[in-house]
Amino acid sequence: MFLRYEGTAWEERFLPRLTSKQIKEMPKEKTLVILPVGAVEQHGPHLPIYTDTLIGEATLTQTLERISSNKEIWLLPPVSYGKSNEHIGLPGTISLSANTLLAIMLDIAESLQASGFRKLLLFNTHGGNVDLLNTASREIRIRTGMMVFYLSPGSLKVAEDLISPEELEYGIHGGEYETSVVMSIKPDWVQDEFLAKELPDMSPYRFLTLEGKIRFGWKMADISATGIAGDATLATPEKGHIIQDRIAAILAEALGELCDFEITEVLKGKPVEQAAGGPL
Repeated sequence: MFLRYEGTAWEERFLPRLTSKQIKEMPKEKTLVILPVGAVEQHGPHLPIYTDTLIGEATLTQTLERISSNKEIWLLPPVSYGKSNEHIGLPGTISLSANTLLAIMLDIAESLQASGFRKLLLFNTHGGNVDLLNTASREIRIRTGMMVFYLSPGSLKVAEDLISPEELEYGIHGGEYETSVVMSIKPDWVQDEFLAKELPDMSPYRFLTLEGKIRFGWKMADISATGIAGDATLATPEKGHIIQDRIAAILAEALGELCDFEITEVLKGKPVEQAAGGPL
């Protein structure tokens, strides 16, 4: 079971537990600061409205237990609210506007840069934030000069042998995947007697998808009566444990790579050629 604010992530790598003096004196050349961004929104009749933020907290807790002690990786408190207006009208949903969430991330980034930090990871666990984080990462790069990374751990392909292709494609909210993960993190927060199944019917369409090839603008009420998309009845805590373990293993390696990355090296050793042919 996941215990908040315990373990390496919160005792040894939680940036706000340090003093101003400690932060001033810490090495920052390769230091990576992680900003979790989640959501507080309805997840059907069986999952808590804190699902997305909870998954982010638990994933980072599990990942940072595996990080080598020589890597400077620090965790910020989560931005628990996200851009969730596709769920507005369904009880429990609390949404920030796109402009507000973007402004929050820019303000946090500028504050970090003023303290001397150079690298920021936007760690997202809500699908409705994805496009905005792409915009935010570039804006932060332009405004602050920081190196900015963003990822959604749910996009890592770790469940193909556990979950059907249809469910992986359309079970995007409160389905087998998310419910399994929450069962493995906080089983008492799952209302097992209300597990739901509802998948949008996209079978007539060859190119249109919810989050894939050609997308269309939708709100949850357009695609679901229950507030979910997926089959939560197939979820098990065992699947959730496997998913989380695999993700944590991948992320522990990936975060080390982000610490070592320097954006100036991307073009190193690559001569720019003139239209006529020769190097400049």
